[in-house]
Amino acid sequence: MRLNKLVVAVAATLAFTVAVPGAAYAKTAPVYTGTFDNVALSGYDAVAYFTQGKPVQGDAKYSMMYNGAEFRFASAADLAAFRANPAHYAPQFGGYCAWAVSQGWTASADPKVWKIVNGKLYLNYSPEIGVKWSKNIPGNIAAAETNWPKILGH
Repeated sequence: MRLNKLVVAVAATLAFTVAVPGAAYAKTAPVYTGTFDNVALSGYDAVAYFTQGKPVQGDAKYSMMYNGAEFRFASAADLAAFRANPAHYAPQFGGYCAWAVSQGWTASADPKVWKIVNGKLYLNYSPEIGVKWSKNIPGNIAAAETNWPKILGH
């Protein structure tokens, strides 16, 4: 009988961990980076989204650390702009998928699925998720802003 209770308790814990990934971890890194590196935005230039209106691959020779991750830029001018005001150019929710954060967890983001809303950069996991997020941008942003401190473990 005790073994059955133990099995049920372990199963419930595992189910919760799978169903609520953001809540399953005590703390999330403030910036999403790849599994094998510490590069934000998969190496894309955060400033270029604002100045060129498209994702542009950055170069390691124009890089700086911000919030524990390496941000890369396509030019010295973009690096200087980011250095002068990183909070303006850095993606919201650390570059995690904005829709996932609005749901209370994190997911990686595709730097080619993006949108600037009210002067802020948001990324999403895939084109399909980007469409889903776009159906209620204000509501999703509000929910994500509420969830983000909890996801970070603050």
